[in-house]
Amino acid sequence: MIDQPLPDTDAWVLSLSGHEIPVLRHTAQALDELRPKAESVNARTLAGIILQDPLLTLRLFAHMAQHRRKTQLTDITTIERTLLMIGIEPFFREFDQLSLIEDHLKAHPKALLGLLRVVQRSRRAAHWARDWAIHRHDLEVEEITLAALLHDVADLMMWCFAPDLSLRVEAMKTENPQLRSVTAQVDVFGITMLELQQAFVSYWGLPQLLTLLMDHSVNDTPRVKNVALAVDLARHSAQGWEDAALPDDLKAIQALLRINADMLPIKLGVEPELLAPLLPSIAL
Repeated sequence: MIDQPLPDTDAWVLSLSGHEIPVLRHTAQALDELRPKAESVNARTLAGIILQDPLLTLRLFAHMAQHRRKTQLTDITTIERTLLMIGIEPFFREFDQLSLIEDHLKAHPKALLGLLRVVQRSRRAAHWARDWAIHRHDLEVEEITLAALLHDVADLMMWCFAPDLSLRVEAMKTENPQLRSVTAQVDVFGITMLELQQAFVSYWGLPQLLTLLMDHSVNDTPRVKNVALAVDLARHSAQGWEDAALPDDLKAIQALLRINADMLPIKLGVEPELLAPLLPSIAL
């Protein structure tokens, strides 16, 4: 475990990438149930399991980058196509005896809870990103979904391998709710999670399209906004619907989807009364 900040982004990437990426126990159990009938498992079923676990998703793309064939001229940007490239039975052989997050953080139960909250947040972001991409008739729905799911992998890796430092960041934000996350991250880690995320996706060779969709600091196309707003909404609503940033999020989502404010609860899948106090301030 890393219990002191490292000197720079490169040092963090090298240190964290030297560890095996663990997966959720539930994911490993689901794979074990399918493994005996691997020859009859279809790629879509298997992809559905993988997409519930952002760390396994990351691990699969990293594996593909390491084993990329010289004849492969284009990136494979979805889980289902990745599985078809690898083969279902070879996947089960390669991804066997996986290390488990719950075992890895057994001595750090509070950090495990922190990590599971980020997993849940990532799933919600991916769900919203997918629904909005379909609403927008985007041609790259799967890639937008993946970009939202993987957006916070740096957070997940910190909870896995620097749990005490991650807990310190969380404590600072609890003590001072007005403190910006990036300020706490720089104070404790010496870097921001966005900086680390961008370094990670480059190091692990994620497909260029996913990398571009995850980098909303330099791009404001509708696809990138789709990902960024889903991630922001998942983060700001994680503790309820009272966060001060939510009105701006909702107004931006309304503009992206070109819908009336009254349609927002439907597109977010929440009860209208949760958003009712916010709607007057965001109506166009």
